[in-house]
Amino acid sequence: MRNLIFFMHTSLDGYVAGLNGEMNWIKVDEELFDFVGTITEQSDTALYGRVTYDMMQSYWPTAGDHPKASKHDKEHSAWYNSVSKVVLSNTLQETDLHNTIIIGDSLSANINKIKQQEGKNILIFGSPSASISLLNEGLIDEFWLFVNPIILGQGRLLFKNLIGTTKLKLVESKTFASGVMAIHYQKL
Repeated sequence: MRNLIFFMHTSLDGYVAGLNGEMNWIKVDEELFDFVGTITEQSDTALYGRVTYDMMQSYWPTAGDHPKASKHDKEHSAWYNSVSKVVLSNTLQETDLHNTIIIGDSLSANINKIKQQEGKNILIFGSPSASISLLNEGLIDEFWLFVNPIILGQGRLLFKNLIGTTKLKLVESKTFASGVMAIHYQKL
């Protein structure tokens, strides 16, 4: 069975975005990109909420084609274009989407069906609302939290509207030169 892995940057005080959705406080560099590349290599499916999917679609399909594209942009663009994509949305219409399926209902049944298929891990990047829906259904198996060295004090909370308790086991942690700490948990 494939694992569904939640992948998110957060501030020390648990925010994933500022009040207006800003994420310019997130620290990223080559060291972090290389590390993330080792995780994406172990997955062949990306899962997004509609807002994050729209954001990803506006950049990643052609990001690696630009003459001044960074190593990360080339690698992640190639990965993005090759993996299957799943979008959780009740509003997005399925029209000529490349290697993409949309799930609008029966969340648990549809995600469990995908998890039962042959393949590598499934990564959910960002998508806080979709992630809460998945977490509330007990569908997330692992968590990678990238805690950034900043206290925002306000914004969009990481686990807003969470129902119930999810017990976790620490698998590993890694601190980067930027001060970001990656924390990997598995659901018990």
